[in-house]
Formats: sequence, structure tokens, C-alpha cells
Amino acid sequence: MSAKINANTLATKEAHVKQEIKTNKSPKLKKALGYAAFVGPAVLFFVLIQIIPFFMGVYYSFTSWNGVSSAVEWVGLENYIKIFTDDQKFFNSFIFTTKFMFAAVLISNIIGFGFALLLNAALKTKNILRTVFFIPNVIGGLLLGFIWQFIFVKGFASIGNMTDIGFFKLPWLGDEATAFWGIVIVFAWQISGYMMVIYIAALQGVDTSLLEAAKMDGATNWSLLTKIIIPLILPAFTICFFLTISMAFKIFDLNLSLTGGGPFNSTESVAINIYQEAFMNNRYGLGTAKSILFFIVVAVFTTLQVTFTKKKEVEA
Repeated sequence: MSAKINANTLATKEAHVKQEIKTNKSPKLKKALGYAAFVGPAVLFFVLIQIIPFFMGVYYSFTSWNGVSSAVEWVGLENYIKIFTDDQKFFNSFIFTTKFMFAAVLISNIIGFGFALLLNAALKTKNILRTVFFIPNVIGGLLLGFIWQFIFVKGFASIGNMTDIGFFKLPWLGDEATAFWGIVIVFAWQISGYMMVIYIAALQGVDTSLLEAAKMDGATNWSLLTKIIIPLILPAFTICFFLTISMAFKIFDLNLSLTGGGPFNSTESVAINIYQEAFMNNRYGLGTAKSILFFIVVAVFTTLQVTFTKKKEVEA
């Protein structure tokens, strides 16, 4: 009888232990399922849209595929060798894109930060002005390019004829130098409002008591800006520089609609060069090889920029 009682007691204890294990597992399982439900679709689409095409592009960069036929011939490093030894046009487009990146990043961030300082003040119309300055960022790049093409070709010419001002009489999209600055102007006009929003958010996080204490100690507005405000909002500069560098390097739609790479390929960006190589010349393997090299260069530039500005944040 006692043996039966002991057996029943042991069975009961085992049942309790199993139930406790199930109870402990179930919240963890529910938590994992909850994460999977929220994160899973995003991860799935990221893998399908970004990761898989990227590795497919790496594979095709070692082939001579034309992008149409089912025949894919492996050529190894032939595409990369051709780029470095017999593709001056690609390097010219890369030089143009690099120069454009430096000019566009500098100008768009100066304008965006200037707008942020202006609209962070106690202006009655600051909300309306924020909307006005941000609107260009909402307009699609192709549409914006065609609008500005009309302004440069027709609008500026009409103003120049009426006022006889030399600035408006320049061949804005017909000359290499002016076409370069024309693209920079449109890019900065489109992106500055977006940078402005980031800078405004950072400025609103600055402790006003620090500024008031510095003013009481006799600090000038320039000292407040350079010694207190800018060091405190350096993380915003890191974000804005990262965004503008990547956007400027990848410029395609504005470049295509404004100049199409002309005159005489003098304003052809790397993105347009890759597009023409892959989809116009039907050399998809060579085009993907160029895109892989371009990806590496952009990754190196942005990594160096983030590393440098992050160090400055720590020092500040």
C-alpha cells in the first residue's frame, strides 16, 4: 500500500514539474512568436529585396550575361579587369560623382542648418516656412528635374533677356561647368528641407539653461553657436552627412532628367553609367561589376565619415 502511495506521489510530482516547465516555456514561446510576427515580415522582405539580389549581383558580376538570354557564361575577373584597364568613361563618371558629392553635401548641409537656426527662433510663420522648405523633398526626382530643366532653359533665359543680368544668360545645362552647378543647385534645393528637419529636432533638444548661463557670462552669438550649440548637436551632423553623402553618390533621377549625362557625358553620374551599361548596352555582367565596385566605394566613404564624426562627438 505504501509503495502505491509513493508511486502516486512521484507521478504527481513529475506531473507538477512537467506543468511548471510548460508554464515557463509558454511565455518565452509567446514572446518569440510575438517578435517573429512583428519582425518576421520585415526581415523576409529585406532578404528577398536586398540580400538575395545583392548576392545575385555579385554572382552575375563574374559572368558575361546580357540580362536577357538564359545562357550565363562564367568569365571570372574579366569584367573587373576591363573596368580598370579599358573603361575611361566609367572613371570620368566617378570623378564627376565624387566632385558633385563634396559640393552637394557641403551646400545642402549649410543651407539646411541655416534654415534650422532661422526657424528654431520665435517666428510667427515658422510652421508655414518649415512646410514650404520641406515640400521640395516630397516631389519626385524625375518630376523635379524636368521642372528645373524648364526653369534653367526657359525661365532663366526670359529673365536674362528682360533684365540683362549675366547670371540668367548662362548656358546652365549646355556647358560642363554650369551644368555641374545646375545639378548641385537642384539637389541642394530638394534635400536641404529634409536636413533642416533633422537639425531642428536636434536644436530643440539643446538645454536652454546652458545658453542663458553663457549669455550671462558675456558669450556672443557666434560663441554660443560654435562652442555650445554645434558640439551638442554633433550627432545630427553625423546623420545628415551620412544621408547626404549616400544620396549624392547615388544621384540618378535628377541627373537623368536635367542633363541625361550631357553635354558630351561631362555630367554623367556613376548610377547613369551603370544603368546604360546594364540595360542600354545589354552588358549586365559588366554593369553589375561596376555596381559592386560602386557599392564598396560608397560603403568606405560613409564608414569613414561616420567614424570621424563619431570621434568628434566623443571629444565634444
